[in-house]
Amino acid sequence: MSVPVLSNAPDLRKGYPRSPNASLGHFVILPRIIDKCRATIAGTNGEYNFNCPLDQRFFDFAGVDADAFKEQVAAGKNDEELLAWIQAHSRKPSETEIKAWSYRARWGRPEGDEATAFFETLRQACAPENYMLETWFQLLDTEEGRF
Repeated sequence: MSVPVLSNAPDLRKGYPRSPNASLGHFVILPRIIDKCRATIAGTNGEYNFNCPLDQRFFDFAGVDADAFKEQVAAGKNDEELLAWIQAHSRKPSETEIKAWSYRARWGRPEGDEATAFFETLRQACAPENYMLETWFQLLDTEEGRF
C-alpha cells in the first residue's frame, strides 16, 4: 500500500506541529490537528498522534467525525478549505460558542489524579524548574520550545 503524497505535510520527525494556541476560524488547536493529520497520512508524524485525546475534544465539540476529516485532509485540502468543510459538516456552533470553547481549551488544566500525575511527569521531563506551567497548552508549547 502506498503512502499518499501531501505537498503540505510537515515532517514532525524533524520539527513540531503548530502551537495548540494557533487558531483557524476561532478554533484553537485546529491548525495543530491539521498538521498532525497531514503528517500521519504522509507517514512523517514521528511521535505525534492524530486524534489523540486533545484532538478528540475538538472533534467532540465541533461534532465532526475524525475519520471523515482525515479523508478531507488526504484529498489535499488547504487550511481554509478544511475550515469550510468543518463549518459545513459540524454541529454549527456559533462564533460565541467557538470562542468560549477555545478559551476553555486554551486554559484547560489536568483533571483528576491520573491526568494530574501524567501532566506532572511530562512537566518534570521538559521543564523541571518551571512550576508555573499549569495548562496543557503551556506544557506543549514549553516542550516544543515556544514558551
